[in-house]
Amino acid sequence: MDIKKTISITEARKNLFDIAKEVQAPNKVYILTEKGKPTVAIMSAEEYESWIETMEVDRIFPDLAKDVAEADEAVRTGAYKKWPTLADLEKDWGFAVADKSKKKYGVRPPTNKKGPKKSR
Repeated sequence: MDIKKTISITEARKNLFDIAKEVQAPNKVYILTEKGKPTVAIMSAEEYESWIETMEVDRIFPDLAKDVAEADEAVRTGAYKKWPTLADLEKDWGFAVADKSKKKYGVRPPTNKKGPKKSR
């Protein structure tokens, strides 16, 4: 549920720190008005980033709901099994993927570079 509160910029100025704390709650937004007309919205930085990300996804995938429905249908019918794999696409597009399976990755024990301790 969206919780939106509308107040004047003058009132917001008086309570800015309280408003900043309050908008940290999910879906809490303040609309600030000037001469009775909405001019500014205040929301948490996290909420703002979420909106920006959502708009970017909508831009990249304008038919996302349709695409998801098609994918669901393909899974239901098994048609997805005929789709190319990532390896197929890499091969078709000429990407060479290095085989790193023979390389060993790990942490080496520390080496003593100073040599043995000398007694006095």
